Amino acid sequence: MTSVSFRRKKRFKPQQAKRDTSPAKVDVSKYTNKGVPATEPPAYQNQYSFDDFPIDAKLRKLIHEKGYKTPSEIQDKAIMPALNGKDIIGIAGTGTGKTAAFLIPVIQQLLENGEDNYALILAPTRELANQIQDEFKSLTRGLNLFSSCLIGGTSVSQCLKSLRRKNHVIIATPGRLQDMANQGAINYRDFSVLILDEFDRMLDMGFAKEVQRVNRAMTNKEQTLLLSATLDKSQQRLIDEVTDRALMVQSERSTHRSNAINQEVIRTEGKDKFALLKDLLDQPEQDKTILFCETKRHADRMVKKLTKSDFKAGAIHGDKSQNQRERTLNQFKQGQINILVATDVVARGIDISDVEMVINYKEPKNYADYVHRIGRTGRAGKMGRAVTFID
Repeated sequence: MTSVSFRRKKRFKPQQAKRDTSPAKVDVSKYTNKGVPATEPPAYQNQYSFDDFPIDAKLRKLIHEKGYKTPSEIQDKAIMPALNGKDIIGIAGTGTGKTAAFLIPVIQQLLENGEDNYALILAPTRELANQIQDEFKSLTRGLNLFSSCLIGGTSVSQCLKSLRRKNHVIIATPGRLQDMANQGAINYRDFSVLILDEFDRMLDMGFAKEVQRVNRAMTNKEQTLLLSATLDKSQQRLIDEVTDRALMVQSERSTHRSNAINQEVIRTEGKDKFALLKDLLDQPEQDKTILFCETKRHADRMVKKLTKSDFKAGAIHGDKSQNQRERTLNQFKQGQINILVATDVVARGIDISDVEMVINYKEPKNYADYVHRIGRTGRAGKMGRAVTFID
């Protein structure tokens, strides 16, 4: 089938060291930048239109009904070779159309062969898995193609029940997927296609062994589609293991560009940090704001304090049930709350429109986390604002 080492040290009497009470030096320059209105890069010259792709007319109609007029850069570069069964490494950020870039070839292949349990899609977070599920449903309406979404925070029995139904595609987070495999509800040998979305985030979250386990168990795998926002040398060994002579394609365009974000720092030493936050949030021009906290408990405490101060806030983190997370996200998207207090669970992969400001209540652990956090604002040609509190 063509698918598509210790050395003993000399004892010595320790002396009382002087405590360094000087404040830590922080390079604030990396968190400050005067944003400029986003300007579009030179228009990407498409090689294909959706009509050029050898896909079913019903699928093409659904693509057009979703408002997709011309393929995005990642779609233009990835869909045709994926249809031809080529392994793909796609480098593209959020908002570039990467989900459809891998779903369209899979759906077309399903329309041709109708194989059950054909594709297995791994996503690092529940929210991203749900987004993929929603996209799959919208692209397969009326086509009699079915999927199940297996994520933590949901009923295990419900997941088991969904796996007893007819499924063409399984979308899952690594933990829940392994649960289902341990219970014998999933046989990896059934799948022909493996899709790894937000691969770099998956590794950041410590899922490398899970990815490796799944890949090795898929003894009948014929194709791998790997999507990642970044690519570095530390990932190469695993990439080489899960792909076979893969074609690398990259999107230079994204809905987010950091030069469209006003980045600033607020020094909090000797000051009431929460009062500074309230002053920042009281500014009337701010609408949707994402406030990043380091821990789940801190996020919950922050919501209580904000609510007592008459702010409309909700929290989203890993200890929330899936229903709670979905409800809070929907309230934020619909404007019922305008402050989303979050851990890094939403820093990657979640596409929320019209976020005016991102606040880092504490300096991020590393610069990569910072970049991904502020990437929730300054999107779709609009200016954004990012504020980092330095203790």
